[in-house]
Amino acid sequence: MIRNGTWKFEGGVFYQALRLPSGEITVAGYDGENFLLPDDLGEGDKKFVEEKLSFILGLDTDLDSFYAEISDSPFAFLIDEFRGLTIPAAPGEYQALVEVIAQQQVSFDFAQRTIANLVRIAGKPAGDIYAFPRPEEIAQLGEEKLGEAKLGYRAHYIKNLTALYLEGKLSLELWDWGVEEALGYLTKFRGIGKWTAELFLAYGLRKNVYPAGDLGLRRGIAKIFGKSVKEVKERDVREIIEPYGKWKGLLAFYVTCYDRKTELERKVKIQNRRKSHG
Repeated sequence: MIRNGTWKFEGGVFYQALRLPSGEITVAGYDGENFLLPDDLGEGDKKFVEEKLSFILGLDTDLDSFYAEISDSPFAFLIDEFRGLTIPAAPGEYQALVEVIAQQQVSFDFAQRTIANLVRIAGKPAGDIYAFPRPEEIAQLGEEKLGEAKLGYRAHYIKNLTALYLEGKLSLELWDWGVEEALGYLTKFRGIGKWTAELFLAYGLRKNVYPAGDLGLRRGIAKIFGKSVKEVKERDVREIIEPYGKWKGLLAFYVTCYDRKTELERKVKIQNRRKSHG
């Protein structure tokens, strides 16, 4: 899950800042078994918040069936590595698009920092976390203020696509669209390539799709199958992942998480080695 400043994990509870249909901001939690909601929420808002938290956390994911599917595969070890892990999703489609664009051509860690910067600059405080900024709030940011987020060229894409979204020229509510149809539509817009569109559909709409050209995914596959990352092309990823059908998106996520985990371990070892020689 992207560390964007809109959520926190505290005392065994996941807390998320959310905008209600009325526009008001609330903070709600989930402790692994129960939803923790503010007492002043009406029944309609309670249902809205519970559905949002369920969507964000992927609470309806049938992990037992997924684990059974990969139990006799080269990916079986991922079950113990990440047991209980589900694919996180953004609370809203616009947030998903912004966060995916922010990840273009940079490391995940750097992207997280730029997204958190943007949230602090344009979002609304909700205690010690923030509600993600609305498109109107990002549209109002001047170049200098937006530049403080350190988004680089991605800020230009975000600003332009935000304008198109507000004008009704870019639709993000593609829930009923097929994957290929949605990819074809999204990639017509400058700033949305195939990688961005695939990740948006997975992270924003929970469609069963994955960015096969993603470096982390390719590198994860390479590590698992004992290859160099240069040997693993997009087509190789698809040949390996596609046979898992309805579980392909979740499997790709697990492989990507494995890459992030091992890359972090590698960096820690390098740092410790440098310290020991210092």
